[in-house]
Amino acid sequence: MEKRNTVFIGCDLGDRFSEVCVLDAAGAVVDRSRVRTTQQGLEKYLARFDRACVVIEVGVHSRWVAELVEGSGHQVVIANPRQVRLIWQRRTKTDRSDALLLARLGRVDVELLAPVQHRNRGKQIDLTALRSRDVLIGARTKLVNHVRGTLKPFGLRAEDCGTEAFPDRAEGVIPPELLPALAPVLAAIRTINEQIAHHDRQIEQTASTIYGETTRRLTQVNGVGTITALAFQLTLDDPARFRKSRFVGGFLGLVPAKDQSGDLDPQRHITKTGDAFVRKLLVQCAQYLLGPFGPDSDLRRWGLRLAERGGKNAKKRAVVAVARKLAVLLHRLWLSGERYQPLGYSSQQAA
Repeated sequence: MEKRNTVFIGCDLGDRFSEVCVLDAAGAVVDRSRVRTTQQGLEKYLARFDRACVVIEVGVHSRWVAELVEGSGHQVVIANPRQVRLIWQRRTKTDRSDALLLARLGRVDVELLAPVQHRNRGKQIDLTALRSRDVLIGARTKLVNHVRGTLKPFGLRAEDCGTEAFPDRAEGVIPPELLPALAPVLAAIRTINEQIAHHDRQIEQTASTIYGETTRRLTQVNGVGTITALAFQLTLDDPARFRKSRFVGGFLGLVPAKDQSGDLDPQRHITKTGDAFVRKLLVQCAQYLLGPFGPDSDLRRWGLRLAERGGKNAKKRAVVAVARKLAVLLHRLWLSGERYQPLGYSSQQAA
C-alpha cells in the first residue's frame, strides 16, 4: 500500500537560502525554517520527515532539487507559478508567504499548481547544445552590428555578406586608425564562427544517431531544418502526452489568451507560455514559409489568405497563426509517421 503524506512542505527556492514551511495533515503550521540551498542542507532537513509532499516552483534549481527530494523517498510537485495568479499577482509577496502558499495548495489539490515535469537529463543536455548555439549567434550578431555601426560615422560601410565572410570583408574597409579598436572584435567573430560550426557538426551528429527517424519525419516540411526539428522534439519530450495535436499550440504559447467575463470576450495577444526558444524557431520557419522564397503548400496559401484580410498587424497575426499550425502539423507527423503532402492534403483525406 502506498504511504500517505504525513506533512506538506512548501519550499521557495533561492540561490543561497530557501524558505520552508511545513503543514501537518490538518493544515496547521508545524515548522518554518530557512535552509541553505545545497544538497547537504536540504537532505539534512528532509531527513526529519518520514513521508512528505514537497512543493517547489519551477526554476533554475528545480531540476536537481526535485531529483534530491525523490531520492530521499518523498513526493515532489513542481509548480508553474505563471499559471497560478494567486502566487505571482499578490500585493504582498515575500519568500516566507510563498512557501506557506505552496504548502497549502499542495495540501488541498496539486492540480491547482499547474504541475510540470522535467525532461530527462540526457535530453536536457542535448537541448543545452542548441541553446548554446543560439547564444553564440546572438553574440555574433551584436559584434557584427557593432563593427558596422562604428564604420558608418566615418563614411565607411562594410560589404553585405554572410557572417562567416564578414571579418575578412570588413578588415579591408577598416582604416588603420580604427584597426586597434576593431581588430579584437573581428578576432572574436572568427572564433565564434568556429564554435558555431563545431556546434552544427555536433547537432547534426546527435540528430542523425539518436533522433534520426523522428528528425527525418519533421524535416519533411519545407522550411523546417534539423535545429528546429530537434528542439521541437526535445522540448515536447513525449508526443503521447498531448491528447490532441492542436493542444501543442497552447503548450508553446502560440494561442490567444482568454479573459472572458459575461458578454465580454476581448481579443488578446498570445499567451507566450512554454518554451520561448522553440516558439522563436517556429516563428522563423513561418516567416520563411510566407516569404518570397517560401515553397508552395497548403500551409503557405492559408497563411497568405489570412494576411490579406487587412489591418496593419495582419501579416504579424498570419505569421503567428502559421507557426501555430506548423507546431500542430509537426506533432501529427511525429505521432503518426505518415508522409507529408505539401499540397492537396485536405482533398486526399476526404477521398
